[in-house]
Amino acid sequence: MKIAILTCGILPIPAVQGGAVENLIDFYLEYNNQKKIHDITIFSPWDANVKSHSALSSDVNHYIYIKTTSFKARIARRLYSYLHHNEYYNHFIEYYFEKIYSIIKYKEYDCILLENCPGYTYKLSQRGFNNLILHLHNDLLNSTTRFHDNIACSLTKVITVSNFIKQRVSTIFPLSNIKTVYNGIDTKNFATSKSTKVNRTHVHFSDSDFVIVYSGRTNKDKGVAELISAMLLLKDYTNIKLIIIGGSFFDNAHEDDEFILSLKVKAKKMRDRIAFTGFIPYKEVPNYLQLADIAVLPSMWEEPFGLTIVEALAAGLPLITTRSGGIPEICEGIATIVDKENVVNNLATAILDLYQHPEKREQMAKASIERARLFDKETFARNFFEALENI
Repeated sequence: MKIAILTCGILPIPAVQGGAVENLIDFYLEYNNQKKIHDITIFSPWDANVKSHSALSSDVNHYIYIKTTSFKARIARRLYSYLHHNEYYNHFIEYYFEKIYSIIKYKEYDCILLENCPGYTYKLSQRGFNNLILHLHNDLLNSTTRFHDNIACSLTKVITVSNFIKQRVSTIFPLSNIKTVYNGIDTKNFATSKSTKVNRTHVHFSDSDFVIVYSGRTNKDKGVAELISAMLLLKDYTNIKLIIIGGSFFDNAHEDDEFILSLKVKAKKMRDRIAFTGFIPYKEVPNYLQLADIAVLPSMWEEPFGLTIVEALAAGLPLITTRSGGIPEICEGIATIVDKENVVNNLATAILDLYQHPEKREQMAKASIERARLFDKETFARNFFEALENI
């Protein structure tokens, strides 16, 4: 098939600035380049760091870039904002979409794949486009979504990242036309071989400590505050330590910075037992995960999927998490999943259980590695293209 892929226009492809969705796009484009399955054109915001990227040499994946941050583009965006009100997205994304539309309106594609942008469906359908497929990473299409009736009528298929999101979409869209394709990661990067680059002394912990790791964005939804509260309940177990890996999210930097400050104030009572690493480059995260005995990822919102869950499993860590959104689909039966009601006490109890039972940790670690194999990037890409083939 000849496929056009439209991103939301925030981060570039290839994923030189990171981004969970962008990394997933890289995975299936890499697979397509290897297998030569489809002729794909990917639209992306421009970033100077993509210039020399090897992905651009592909003969089946074609990259078209939209400049959104140049002086000329900034002026054009402001003008667009002045002339257009009450659009589906903000003027930054709307301007980006219109630049793409000015290209694709002269092209013919077998299908147009929209990455997490249901609003694009509405806009394209109003302009006569069909064969629109939505790859949905978040809970963005349900009965409360703006123009949901129009969007549902315009879509050929929806690919969701979990059955949790699938059920949400099914409130307005035929279940038979929704396919779940679980996300994947490069599991080899998270293998349990020990790194010489990072050790426990880097976070002022010792080999005799029992170390918990939290990895992910440090915002209210992710449960890191509740985890610190659980640590306070375990104050008498002085060799239980916590590493918090992650920084604030770029969209809410000011709010999240205040939240991180509040976490550090709360953690002062246990300053020698809680280490904040701040932002760690993604390629270094596996090294820090390997410092831990267990992972605790207590998401407090309805998590659509949870890539950090898979990363912890791939690192061979016994896992404690919460019954949130799509998380149980990943780790039911091999992780300790606690209810969000009375979550602080539940986390403390679960941590103490694993602390006191090393044989249970060993069994869970083996199960984690085995389960992670279901979510490697090749499996994700193969399943993704099989879902497209069934259109």
